[in-house]
Amino acid sequence: MDYKELMRQAIEMRERAYTPYSGYQVGAALLSKSGTVYRGCNVENAAYSPGICAERTAFVKAVSEGEREFSAIAVIGGAAGGSLELAPPCGICRQVMREFCNPDTFEIVLGTGPEDYKVYTLSQLLPLSFGPENLEKQENV
Repeated sequence: MDYKELMRQAIEMRERAYTPYSGYQVGAALLSKSGTVYRGCNVENAAYSPGICAERTAFVKAVSEGEREFSAIAVIGGAAGGSLELAPPCGICRQVMREFCNPDTFEIVLGTGPEDYKVYTLSQLLPLSFGPENLEKQENV
């Protein structure tokens, strides 16, 4: 799948966002290494903290279906009824990506549409990250 199509799917998901409080809609399309795309949108809550970002929605859907390896994610946002905007993942979403993705090869596609985007690696957006390998049990060192 090319990144233009991944961006189109993120845009489509943005329209499904539930954002009665902020009005800021985000859509994401996560490409697994198997070729399946898992899509997500942000879902707000009146209590604020129970809300979930589009990126984490896509990851939770994928993991709940048994996927554990991912290639890329496209993310796009913007005010409801407004133009599309660059919507970089928040810190929590970047950490969730780090749980499942190689930071040097996982790609994050950000832009304002299918014809206007840039590709970043997770390591570019989350340098000096903490990952699962940091918690591996150490033999008597």
